[in-house]
Amino acid sequence: MENMKNKTIIQLLFIIIILFSCKKSTDEGAEIVINEVMPRNKTTVADQDGEYDDWIELYNYSPAAINISGYYLSDSKSNPRKWKFPQGTMVSAKGYLIIWADADTTQEGLHANFNLSSLGEKVILSKNDGSYIDKVEYPAMTLELSYSRYPNGTGTFRWQNPTFDLSNGGAK
Repeated sequence: MENMKNKTIIQLLFIIIILFSCKKSTDEGAEIVINEVMPRNKTTVADQDGEYDDWIELYNYSPAAINISGYYLSDSKSNPRKWKFPQGTMVSAKGYLIIWADADTTQEGLHANFNLSSLGEKVILSKNDGSYIDKVEYPAMTLELSYSRYPNGTGTFRWQNPTFDLSNGGAK
């Protein structure tokens, strides 16, 4: 009986460790978060050139606009400063900002110099000095779903129908 109890405790600890390792990692006090990622966008929403590219949605849950000029997005821990937000990049109060992850920086608007993988990877938002503001690691998927915070801006991540530039409501 004691052996079974120990085994159960070990299993529970293992599950807790797995769950916490799969969650997002956010800088305490950050008001800008990675809110949604869409690593497989084939028909959901097109960019200004009519291309269905992967995208990342940031959310500002503060009551004031935030200037993120000089902040960075990346899909690489070893290079957290992979793509730099241009001067004048603002996220409105309680607002969203979409970044296309299509490796096409010649297009108009915010187009990062990397793509998202449907095989699973990470997305990192960092400050000018390279310190993390937020990091999301998502698992592999084959459907056209987004990996989204629920509740919007503060919750844990789950796969759901995309809510491009909208609150991550109760959609599943």
